[in-house]
Amino acid sequence: MNDRTNETLRKLGDLDETVANPDEDVRGRSVRDQHGEDIGTVKDLLVDEAENRIRFLEVASGGFLGIGREITLLPVDAITAITDDEVRVDPTRETIAGAPEYDPRLVQERHDYGNYLDYYGYGAWWGPGYAYPTFPYYR
Repeated sequence: MNDRTNETLRKLGDLDETVANPDEDVRGRSVRDQHGEDIGTVKDLLVDEAENRIRFLEVASGGFLGIGREITLLPVDAITAITDDEVRVDPTRETIAGAPEYDPRLVQERHDYGNYLDYYGYGAWWGPGYAYPTFPYYR
């Protein structure tokens, strides 16, 4: 049995890999909540290298010219739709604003990611019965 308890996720931008179909790469797209409120922009994707799956969107919001920007993590399970220029997510802007703070230097262990999944109400991908979302949801 493969013990994956200490695995970390890696940013796709830090890997020597890319999304198989460039049209499905959501980096740089706007993120909007279920009411159409602006959340920010997909900055990067966090990859589970063992399963070769995207687990989180790294979303940047606020700031001016990159200064003062806040970064948050959104589980891919939160995505409800993807268009050519935006990603729609289920949590509201207020819910996302109240999410645990994200600092990539501190979020290193699988249990750290579990805190985000718990906050948003999604099951852990390493738990029994988890089913990866059937992406993409293009309109």
